[in-house]
Amino acid sequence: MKPCRRTRAVVKEWLLKLRCCLGAVCGMEWYGYAALGILTAILSFLMDLSVTKLLRAHRWLYMNLEGNTLLQFFCWTLYPACLCAVASSFSHNICPFSTGSGIPEVRTMLAGFEMPHYLSLTNMFTKFLGLICTLAAGSTVFLGKVGPFVHLSTMVGSYLSNLCSLMQGHKKEKAAGEMMVVAAAVGVASCFGAPISETLQALFKTNFPTALPFYPLEILLFACLGLLCGAVSCCYLFCHRWILRFTKTNGIFVTMLTTEKALYSATVAFFLATLTFPHSAGQYMASQHTMKQLLTTLLDSRQWSAQSHNASVEPLLDWSSSGSPAYLSLAVFLLMKMWMLVLACTLPLPAGYFMPVFIYGAALGRLLGEGVAHVSSAGLTSDQQWASLNPGGYALAGAAAFSGAVTHTLSPVLLAIELTGQFSHAVPILLATLTANAVARSGNRPSFYDALSVSKRLPHLPSLMKARPRLPSTPVGQVLGVNSVRLQKAAGPAEVQHAVSTSSDTQIPVVDSLESQILLGFVLRPHLLMFLRHSEAETLDKRLDEVCCIHPTSALLSPHNTIQEAHSILSVVGAETLFVADRGRLVGLITWPEMKRIIEDLAKEI
Repeated sequence: MKPCRRTRAVVKEWLLKLRCCLGAVCGMEWYGYAALGILTAILSFLMDLSVTKLLRAHRWLYMNLEGNTLLQFFCWTLYPACLCAVASSFSHNICPFSTGSGIPEVRTMLAGFEMPHYLSLTNMFTKFLGLICTLAAGSTVFLGKVGPFVHLSTMVGSYLSNLCSLMQGHKKEKAAGEMMVVAAAVGVASCFGAPISETLQALFKTNFPTALPFYPLEILLFACLGLLCGAVSCCYLFCHRWILRFTKTNGIFVTMLTTEKALYSATVAFFLATLTFPHSAGQYMASQHTMKQLLTTLLDSRQWSAQSHNASVEPLLDWSSSGSPAYLSLAVFLLMKMWMLVLACTLPLPAGYFMPVFIYGAALGRLLGEGVAHVSSAGLTSDQQWASLNPGGYALAGAAAFSGAVTHTLSPVLLAIELTGQFSHAVPILLATLTANAVARSGNRPSFYDALSVSKRLPHLPSLMKARPRLPSTPVGQVLGVNSVRLQKAAGPAEVQHAVSTSSDTQIPVVDSLESQILLGFVLRPHLLMFLRHSEAETLDKRLDEVCCIHPTSALLSPHNTIQEAHSILSVVGAETLFVADRGRLVGLITWPEMKRIIEDLAKEI
């Protein structure tokens, strides 16, 4: 006997009344959306607060060791190395699915495939703590937050979607998909907007001139910047694809990334930290600044060449602390961070890759803008209008163009505008991003996340199309599995019982006879169970077509249809099962699990 039965009944009654009252105002999904925003903002706040405390502790310890270069070196290198080792060990021992960005997995799930391991509570807990350690390692490893946090947000959205379905008493597949899409958008907004900063526009507030933000002839320079970003992105993506293949084929890397992940992460982080040590090569890369500080200095609208006579002016001091020109520091930053970022992408820990390439693009644009400003100030141009050129606008356009080229998207344009809160450079930013995308997409090259999807052999068909365009054109008939369970219209209780026991599909195909295999339609699994109950209750045996309703097929495939066509029909029509027939004869059927198996088998051929 359960204790407090009366109290439990009262509480249950009040909860039912509360659900009815809330449901009368709006659907339960809307309360789920509100809870999603609140919970995601709280997670972002806790993560930012923890990372800030750890970074300040590292900075405090490093500054207190001023005067002892050796101790400062060990402080600078061992701190991020230990944090990366903890993050890798945590992920390896608790949940291996928590490593990486998470964006390729989220894209696969949004395409309709179920991947429950990537939405588990263990994965969310591991990814949250591991990402804190990764971000606390600072700009030495040069990794970001966006991708993993979007993955975290989709996990929260998945649990809230299940909770809403439980409260409503039924499950809605469409509502679950909508919650996943909203969760991904909320994750991006939480990274850049709340709750550490007051508004999205206040993150990297700029003071670009609005009266005449740029001159008409500068449009050509922004187009050239787009070409430059596109060309550099092709080089970066080539190196990224090469390192992915190398870590999969080299015996030493395979062993370390399989059994010694913590040691590998600590070694790579120590190596990267050694290169960024402020008393060595790090003085040419503004290595003491966080990623946010780096982006803030790069977006400054003042010309560094015009401030060279006043070394105390920020941010010139940040990039010329070694006494060398700021141009040299920018060039060293671009050359070093290119391969350092490629190497950091191999670390088996939760990490984001968008903000690093965004900052890299900003440095690329800043270098071009400062070069044009230097040429104009040196008197090589007769027009005085170039004297007021804004290098920060070039940095902003370069950030959007390079990140857009790496990811093959145009969304960084909107992000760049929202980050600064100024629309003055919307046209040149869009032009540069379009130009960079045109260069990066030429030759049907895969994007950064496409390469990750192919490397992980995820069932994401658009990524496979980039890696091997002819692969999705494979006919369905060549990749169908073993013969599926089917029933003839004259089937009795024994045949129906066998079909229900051996198949978990919700739709069982019905043929005219087992000899002809002519497809008549399908019968729902609940109707078959009802047929079996009626057969047990009655002594007379009845045929399947006498009791159950045979539904006609809404979409029918031929064995000559391609995998891409089948995937499109499953996605657009929203069908659970597609039947494949050749001249009316049933050949097989394709469900989402079957489509996942087919695409995974195709991925193994790459």
